[in-house]
Amino acid sequence: MNYKQTLDFLYSQLPMYHRIGAAAYKADLDNTIAICNLLNNPQHHFKSIHIAGTNGKGSVSHMIASIMQSAGYKTGLYTSPHLKDFRERIKINGKMIPKKKVTTFIEENKKAFDRIKPSFFEMTVGLAFQYFKEEQIDVAIIETGLGGRLDSTNIINPLLSVITNISNDHSTLLGDTLEKIAMEKAGIIKRKIPVVIGQTQNDTKHVFIAKAGKEKATIQFADQLFQIKNLRHKNGLRPLFVVDVFRNNKIYYKDLSCELTGNYQKKNIATVLRSIEILNNIGYSIEEKFVRKGVEKVITNTGLNGRWQILQQKPLTIYDIGHNEDGIKQVLDQIKKTPHDKLHFVIGMVNDKDIEAIMRLLPKSAVYYFCKANIPRGMDALELAKIAGNHQLKGKVFFSVADALKAAQSRAKMNDLVFVGGSAFTVAEVI
Repeated sequence: MNYKQTLDFLYSQLPMYHRIGAAAYKADLDNTIAICNLLNNPQHHFKSIHIAGTNGKGSVSHMIASIMQSAGYKTGLYTSPHLKDFRERIKINGKMIPKKKVTTFIEENKKAFDRIKPSFFEMTVGLAFQYFKEEQIDVAIIETGLGGRLDSTNIINPLLSVITNISNDHSTLLGDTLEKIAMEKAGIIKRKIPVVIGQTQNDTKHVFIAKAGKEKATIQFADQLFQIKNLRHKNGLRPLFVVDVFRNNKIYYKDLSCELTGNYQKKNIATVLRSIEILNNIGYSIEEKFVRKGVEKVITNTGLNGRWQILQQKPLTIYDIGHNEDGIKQVLDQIKKTPHDKLHFVIGMVNDKDIEAIMRLLPKSAVYYFCKANIPRGMDALELAKIAGNHQLKGKVFFSVADALKAAQSRAKMNDLVFVGGSAFTVAEVI
């Protein structure tokens, strides 16, 4: 098998959540356990940090990985979904897994996979863990794909568990209340393993406290320890987000810079800093200079993409993968704070989101360009436009994301803002 044939096998023969939705969700860990047994349990051969949450887990994962590699640790990073290249999911020190490793893994295990019948995600987890073992990494940052308790990654015994926040997403699979969703995410909390919670939320904090107590795991809420103040942006060839960090009302980091310029990164930075403190307490040596370098150069070091990033300056064109109610709220807040005359919103969504809730949030003064990302799970652009019309949102329908973006940029004046979002898959097509 060549690389293309290998990807065709991964994508077309096995269910994959981000393409077809709920049909790919497995409500147990049996297949992952079977795969790892087949591979002689590679997850036992490297140290790891496990990260879950509704929003922010990707940014937190990449920042911690960037800090660790800045400090000289050979750092594995497993995340999902990918935007352009499947290999984005599996990296060591910012470099994607070689194509040959992917094809060899499938070739060597295909007969067993035909018997086990794992999902795309289960197989990819096995590939990542095997690669990290073979490369003898120092530490792996492992992001959950969906939920936590039954997520395929939840067979590791990490040094640290991190849960960023909880909001409504994948409710049909994880639960229809924040409390139920939190219970699923809390499933990554392990016996006597410290856990960091990014945000204190009244609807969910008791879930995490109870689970940590049951597992005798120390628990801390990052937003109760740190105050992130004086947010400002440095514009230039490499835009930066700059904040001052206080701990117990005393300055902790002055002028901490980050390549991720979304205002919502304030919450993620607090989570990252507490995580690094705990790692230092359990034997790592991560000095302030490495924290600064890792946070500032997170995109450079890891290749992270899709978080409030500028595609073009004239007209200003920005994309962000925020795709659920909480993520869209954060995006809209920053759009309001970004100087512009008219907003042109290129939007494509997937059909298992709470579309109505998101439409209620969107500004009626914007011009919309409705489109469908080229995946089966994408919502038909005509249907999306119809739902939007019920909320007095006006615009036109386009046959592709590329056509929608082209139209938005051609119609926008120099002081207007073009925003692309609604789904990671919509964003992927403009990168």
